[in-house]
Amino acid sequence: MSNLQEASDLSNNVSISARRFEESPFIARTDCPEMIRGVYAGRYFPIFIGEDYLDKYWCLRQKALIFDVPEKPVEISGPDVVPFLEKIFARKVATMTQGRGYYAIACTPQGGVFMDGVMFRLGENRFWYVQADGPFETWLLAHSGGFDVTISDPESRVLQIQGPASMAIMNAASGGAIDETLKYFRSGYYDLGGQQLYVSRTGFTNELGYEIYCDGPNTDHLALWDLLMACGTPHGMEFSSTRALTIRRIEGGILGNLTDMTPDMTPFEAGLAPFIDMGKGDFIGREALVGKDTRSCLFGLTCETETPAAGSDVIDGDMVVGRITAGIPSPTLGLGVGYVHFRSPGDWVGRTLSMRLPDGTVHAGQIVEVPFFDREKNIVRGVDRTIPERPAV
Repeated sequence: MSNLQEASDLSNNVSISARRFEESPFIARTDCPEMIRGVYAGRYFPIFIGEDYLDKYWCLRQKALIFDVPEKPVEISGPDVVPFLEKIFARKVATMTQGRGYYAIACTPQGGVFMDGVMFRLGENRFWYVQADGPFETWLLAHSGGFDVTISDPESRVLQIQGPASMAIMNAASGGAIDETLKYFRSGYYDLGGQQLYVSRTGFTNELGYEIYCDGPNTDHLALWDLLMACGTPHGMEFSSTRALTIRRIEGGILGNLTDMTPDMTPFEAGLAPFIDMGKGDFIGREALVGKDTRSCLFGLTCETETPAAGSDVIDGDMVVGRITAGIPSPTLGLGVGYVHFRSPGDWVGRTLSMRLPDGTVHAGQIVEVPFFDREKNIVRGVDRTIPERPAV
């Protein structure tokens, strides 16, 4: 099941019961008649609020946006938490220090990508895993036999503040406590307007940014929202649906679980070999990955004449060799860009192939590495603080 957020999704909607999914605790501040919600990890989130997505995109790249995002923290704790997590994840956990964040992947027994997300070590025997879309709590419970661990839902809703002004905004919201010393993929507890909340320097845009994790019913969510908006407004921060975030995450080479990578793909095929530690000992899926081709099958495609659409065929001569998993118009590059999953690894980068859209039209596309720009990730690390100019129409 894909979790797409393309332009066509804004008119492809159905009415469903609101009881089945979690509503946002910030809805009193964000709701509007134009809002269209998506569902991710069992939570509602805004994929459209009637905004001009280009205006929001450039606000993200030049100032800052605040997003009400649906990714879901799961708490795993107890005396056996480290050996348990070593079994579940393909990345070594024991050496994690408190306050460190790791991008970590859980595989199926067949070696496919089951879940990706960010893990934080909050204490010696206490971790949070901020999961992507999918039934991960059930997966953890199913594999917890024989381990003295507790798997629980901290009921934490997440906000992201992303963009070049995000550090100044978080500095103001924390009374000066959050500054340059909080490095990329580091985290800790901070006082935000009298509320002790967990904050990480991470995000889903590959822009400089932060994520703020609420403390369930202990959090005054509306007071938090008002504080952040008060601190952000002088810097030009605005609230946005996730449309601008989706565009920027694809430009930035960030993959979506169940969309760009699925359980029938190995992490190697998805280009995630650096996050798979085959030497750490046993983990679910390791045996199936032994001897597998570690070359990536997932690359970028740029197109000057059309925006790549999910499900489009990528054709080499008369042969379908891959398919588009997601595509967006890139405002920075002035091109259509998307991910292409090839059926087999090969020397695809640099080649010009044909893309056949669902409407049957065929367009030329160039195969490139991802991310589509800033491949050294200097923007998200705060090394490059250049404010990009919006191209003239």
